Amino acid sequence: MVILNKIYTKTGDAGTTALSTGERRPKHDLRVSAYGTVDEANAAIGLARLYSGADPDLAELDAMLARIQNDLFDLGADLCTPDTGEKLEWEPLRIVDAQVDRLEGEIDRLNADLTTLRSFVLPGGTPAAAHLHLARTVIRRAERLMVELSMTPEETVSEPALKYANRVSDFLFVASRWANGKGKDEVLWVAGQNR
Repeated sequence: MVILNKIYTKTGDAGTTALSTGERRPKHDLRVSAYGTVDEANAAIGLARLYSGADPDLAELDAMLARIQNDLFDLGADLCTPDTGEKLEWEPLRIVDAQVDRLEGEIDRLNADLTTLRSFVLPGGTPAAAHLHLARTVIRRAERLMVELSMTPEETVSEPALKYANRVSDFLFVASRWANGKGKDEVLWVAGQNR
């Protein structure tokens, strides 16, 4: 259970923060950067939901985004609890394959409504789509940090967590197309157009 009754603790004033295990790390630590960037992606999805939640045509998409936002907190909790092999007093929250599978099903569901893409898409279009593109780039950065963390000696990132971050970016790409009139209103890249 999370209890937040005092927001400032002053424990981070010296440039460190605590992992869920109580271990203190510098705020620029790679693990902290990874879960901080997941949090940033979650906030970007929140901005997109200002538009998807207000548009009845995007209600299905908004429900999917709500689930992803919750899952991204799970991912942050997973990353905040390094798997050191030591026994903990509690069962740490981990991303599981079922979350990846659900996301793949939702990608397939939205993609079924889209026309075949024959060019790269320029980020933009409707406000919802533009914000989804931004969220996609942020989760890609989080994924890069997670991969780097997983390749760092004495650090671990679970395979489901890595897969989930990758699928979220795939989902956000498909969702941005879907939010752009199911692909009809997207702006396509024209190679060399302005030479």
